[in-house]
Amino acid sequence: MKKIGVLTSGGDAPGMNPAVRAVVKKAIYEGLEVYGIYRGYEGLMEGAVKKLELKDVGDIIHRGGTILQSARSDKFKTEEGQLQGIDVLIQHGIEGVVVIGGDGSYRGAQKLHQKGIATIGLPGTIDNDINGTDYTIGFSTAVNTVTEAVDRIRDTATSHEYTFVIEVMGRDAGDIAAWAGLATGAESIFIPERGSSKEEMLERLTKGFQRGKKHSIVIVAEGVGTGNEFADYIRENSHYQPRVTVLGYVQRGGTPVPFDRILGTRLGTHAVELLMKGESGKALGMQKNEISVHDFDYVFSDDSKDSNIVTKLADISTELSL
Repeated sequence: MKKIGVLTSGGDAPGMNPAVRAVVKKAIYEGLEVYGIYRGYEGLMEGAVKKLELKDVGDIIHRGGTILQSARSDKFKTEEGQLQGIDVLIQHGIEGVVVIGGDGSYRGAQKLHQKGIATIGLPGTIDNDINGTDYTIGFSTAVNTVTEAVDRIRDTATSHEYTFVIEVMGRDAGDIAAWAGLATGAESIFIPERGSSKEEMLERLTKGFQRGKKHSIVIVAEGVGTGNEFADYIRENSHYQPRVTVLGYVQRGGTPVPFDRILGTRLGTHAVELLMKGESGKALGMQKNEISVHDFDYVFSDDSKDSNIVTKLADISTELSL
């Protein structure tokens, strides 16, 4: 293999740039040519491909987002779109591609793999919802961002004796809510992996105020509903007047924390090594602090994601909030 490509796809995540940097530096160190594919699969089909040199990835390890930009593409889900993208790769002599993204990005990589293009996937998403890895690139930074935001909100909640309902990202996973909720001492955490009733939330809030508590924090993962829905329930069934904060896209930005920089670097380096060995159709991750390698089919399986740790964190937070 003489030429490889690298692309970022789907939602951006802090740590993607360190991963891109590692792929480029490792490839050049090994004597390979490396090409950046801009705007994900959409850019691939349009031929947005550029050869990258060391100078192109200088001074990016601390930057959030992705210098390769990102996009979502419905067209690449079609046979026509995939063949169009493969034609572009063939024109540039690119034999293997490192794909950094989430579930949809992996599915695109699998299609390329099935059509003869070597692909390696790196888990780049703040949601931490990729099977075969304990942590995804960007998750730790997102948790840190949410934790800092909740800490600031609690200052106002304390000053004004407010109850705050805070909605966080995560798609169908509750990892961000569970980790940030435990880290900030939230009174209630709602996640898709764990059954929690609104009645229980209201009972916990009432008991807290009865024993002299002046404020409360409720964290809601977007996979179980909106913050406004939970706040409306509180208003309709009590005398409390909760405030709502939707943290939104602020969770996806910002300087990646050291963990995400190192995770992206380790996985990016290993991805190049696998391509050089002729591997393809593999998803990299980190399990028990060791790099893990799984087939894409395993990543897509319904029973391979262990959510026990997420529910346990939420349970601990509930126990400590009594």
